[in-house]
Amino acid sequence: MNELIGRVFDFEKKVYEDSRALYSKLANHGQEPKALIISCADSRIVPEQIMQAQPGDLFVCRNAGNIVPPYATQNGGVTSTVEYAIAALGIRDIIVCGHSDCGAMKGLAGDPAKLEPMPNVAAWLRHGSAARQVVDSSYTELEDGARIRAISLENVVVQLAHLRTHPSVAAGIARGEIALHGWFVDIHNGQMLALNGDTSRFEAVRADKPLPVALPAGKRLAADFIMQEAAE
Repeated sequence: MNELIGRVFDFEKKVYEDSRALYSKLANHGQEPKALIISCADSRIVPEQIMQAQPGDLFVCRNAGNIVPPYATQNGGVTSTVEYAIAALGIRDIIVCGHSDCGAMKGLAGDPAKLEPMPNVAAWLRHGSAARQVVDSSYTELEDGARIRAISLENVVVQLAHLRTHPSVAAGIARGEIALHGWFVDIHNGQMLALNGDTSRFEAVRADKPLPVALPAGKRLAADFIMQEAAE
């Protein structure tokens, strides 16, 4: 048996027993997550670990490239998750979290022909095409890893813009009830960057400084963010 899959046998005897009171509370009173995080499905990025969250703390939506398709009438998993998080769970903070060395962003940045064996992946990544266009037209000096990093950062910005097309999000922002956050995990250095809506730049998160917020609750912007970071 796969060693990882076999760990499920430890849940009842170890994991559940160590947190019996917490699971009992969640089972009897339901969930009240504090935030929705839309992150990449990459196995190296674990939202609960990054935020040191317990069961019941986070409502998590993971997919290739931390994509948020623009709102459409046709049903979709991300759209439904966002709508449910706001309307049913009353979540007020939504995080879009990208990361370094992202395979999806490498696919977006590379030769489209290489994605031909994966037509659904290619179609999905088109929701991030604006990130590639911004970088290739505005940061023409970037190459290879620096270019992919820039596209990965800009993709967070693009997905935040898509998020604002969702009626439940737009209405929540207008009411001053929803704050948007753009995060980027640098897995090479163990560093977290956050998008500062006031400067339109990604900044390192520091315990001695306020956490940068892409769009604080109650603040409405007329224009989308433009990512200004140039890879060092």
